[in-house]
Amino acid sequence: MKLGIGIGWRPEIAASVEALPGIDWVEAVAENLCDDHLPESLVRLRERGVTVVPHGVSLGLGGADRPDPGRLAGLAARAELLGTPLVTEHIAFVRAGGPLTASPVLEAGHLLPVPRTWDALDVLCENVRIAQDSLPVPLALENIAALVSWPGEELTEGQFLAELVERTGVRLLIDVANLHTNHVNRGEVPATALDELPVEAIAYVHVAGGVEKDGVWHDTHAHPVTRPVLEVLSELRSRVDPPGVLLERDDDFPPAGELAGELTAIRTTLAAGAARRPTARRGSASGSPRPAGRTPGARDRTAVAETALLSCLVAGTPAPDGFDRRRLGVQSRALAAKRADVVAKVAPELPEILGGGYRKEFLAYARNRPMSAGYRRDALAFAELLLVGGRPADEAARRKLTLWWQERAAPRPPRRATRLVRSARSALLGK
Repeated sequence: MKLGIGIGWRPEIAASVEALPGIDWVEAVAENLCDDHLPESLVRLRERGVTVVPHGVSLGLGGADRPDPGRLAGLAARAELLGTPLVTEHIAFVRAGGPLTASPVLEAGHLLPVPRTWDALDVLCENVRIAQDSLPVPLALENIAALVSWPGEELTEGQFLAELVERTGVRLLIDVANLHTNHVNRGEVPATALDELPVEAIAYVHVAGGVEKDGVWHDTHAHPVTRPVLEVLSELRSRVDPPGVLLERDDDFPPAGELAGELTAIRTTLAAGAARRPTARRGSASGSPRPAGRTPGARDRTAVAETALLSCLVAGTPAPDGFDRRRLGVQSRALAAKRADVVAKVAPELPEILGGGYRKEFLAYARNRPMSAGYRRDALAFAELLLVGGRPADEAARRKLTLWWQERAAPRPPRRATRLVRSARSALLGK
């Protein structure tokens, strides 16, 4: 299916997206949508004939556990509601631990890279087939950006993707910004990956911005698209005409005019890339010998490896052998910072109550307390820790935090009259 030129739909820029000229389709984060009704903006876009593709971020198909049936059912329901031609997810793991390792479940709150090994590939392929059987439309998977490299990898990114497509028939969502990120952070040449992967399996392409700090590229989705990323897009277009190309922006949203300018740059790059000849012909994905058969115990070994890495990143346990410890530190701090940002959005009262001390307090809390039950529970646990420790020092702020915690930790929401009384009491305490 030809999608055309699209943009990531986010509530913060819904009006701008509706007003942008030449938008053929949009992509919405699946977990941000209800499975029984749509935001009015998406309803209007669909009425205009704009295709809406749900983009999942929480399945964790690269994890050692089989996909959660409830998450799959939710993604399937959103696909049905949207009448979409496909759904997308990531080649990543987002949680680890649990029964396979007899350890607590850990949540990353982020997309983490799977090791490019035959074990991890076996696990991923089985998980993908489970997902495909549960979804009403085709599935496409996205390559992710990474700050760290796994030691002892057996395949390149292109080889890994080619094997995945060959075994499962899954489509690919190629993020050219992520190819650039992995070039800066891991020394991987985007043209080589494009030569090795099956470009005919591409369902669509992501283009996004980022920023480099101290030699590390951060795929922020909150900065303008850079020239090197557009050059990777041109490389890809010289090899294949992708069915769709989409601009992603997740934070620090610019005016509509700047978004329109980035879309124009994407169109110009695609036109120029179509006139280019690729720098190399597509290579074979057989650079690493393929095992004769599936190796028993792949899930167990993958579970141990991923749990060790995630525990290091979010719980402060020792770094697994073979990893770059400096990069692990960068990734750990990035995960904690993202966690603090998301909790501030989920529970905006916390930074309001704590003021300028919120971020320092939360990062101290997160240093060795991993998230295990989502951001809302994380916010409550953070507040609990502060209150048990007699913080914040300001008595009025501590009372406000106590009232906030009591309201949200209750088994059911308080009635309207109770909320009004608490609001009035909080206002008086603030005087």
